[in-house]
Amino acid sequence: MFNKKFASIALVLVLVAGSILAITGEAEAIFGIFGGDEKKEKTYTIRAGIGLNDKSAQYKALEKWKQMVEKRSDGRIKMELYHSSQLGDDREMMEALQLGTQEVTCPSTAPIGEFVEGFKVFDLPFLFPNNEAADYVLDSKIGQNLLKKLEDEGMIGLAYWENGFRHLTNSKRPVKTPEDIKGLKVRTMENPMHLAAWREMGANPTPMAFGELFSAMQQGVVDGQENPWGTIYLQNFYEVQDYVTNTGHVYSPFVLMVSEKFYDKLPSDLQTMLRKTAKEVKEYQRRINREMNAEYRKKLKEKMNVTILSSEQKSAFKKAVQPVYDEYKEEIGADLVDSVLQKVEEYQQQ
Repeated sequence: MFNKKFASIALVLVLVAGSILAITGEAEAIFGIFGGDEKKEKTYTIRAGIGLNDKSAQYKALEKWKQMVEKRSDGRIKMELYHSSQLGDDREMMEALQLGTQEVTCPSTAPIGEFVEGFKVFDLPFLFPNNEAADYVLDSKIGQNLLKKLEDEGMIGLAYWENGFRHLTNSKRPVKTPEDIKGLKVRTMENPMHLAAWREMGANPTPMAFGELFSAMQQGVVDGQENPWGTIYLQNFYEVQDYVTNTGHVYSPFVLMVSEKFYDKLPSDLQTMLRKTAKEVKEYQRRINREMNAEYRKKLKEKMNVTILSSEQKSAFKKAVQPVYDEYKEEIGADLVDSVLQKVEEYQQQ
């Protein structure tokens, strides 16, 4: 009798437990209240580092992106912003993305060329005649295919932002022709194509870390440097440089990128959101960068001797650097170089 009673009680407990498990499972499946999708409910932190300061168009765009990301993720993503190379230089931050110790950075394409050879195409001098031609190429399949190649290096390319055209400043004399450049000690990035271009124009190019540049110009270690209008103004280069020429010799895109290790941890809805918002902010960043550069150029006219080259004058500089194309075309990829040049021509014929 005892055994029958015990067996009956045990059976009831089993049935009750089964019912509870069934209800729990159904509730979990429908409402996600008993654990649910842990990946979807998890919160994430993005540390975004850049080289420029907090007054740059690049940083202002990051601030806008942070607002959009945090709002559209319903607080599941928090973004921390670091400017002025607080997390390292461009190469160091890209390596951190590969390791998964940093989530986002936005370097110019020059250092990216050390990771993906094709990005070196943007180091060719006088490649783009204006901002719009650059947009046309970057937003085409050519530019997007290059972004895709970053995935082989542990980085996800989200969008092209803009650093802009680089211009020459110096402390010696106005520059209107390639002959005026001869003998000038010009600080450049440690980039073989940039160095070659300046040599062809007759300068003495001197690679140097950006953080050392101001004091080097102040002490006369170098005569000049080359950077976009915004960098020239915001870094107060006018205090140690008297002359600036709108050479526009290189157009530098930025690439907004995220660590693949971090990206793969995100649920699909957040991955999609990051890509979409990055492209939306791209338009904002390019617009304000151009507006700010126009304003900086205007302000620099009050502080420096500004030379604006005519199209004929600029053609003389472009002709002087033609050997750089001949030297580096095969290294970059002849097909890629030709396709970019054809795309630029296509834009100009519209």
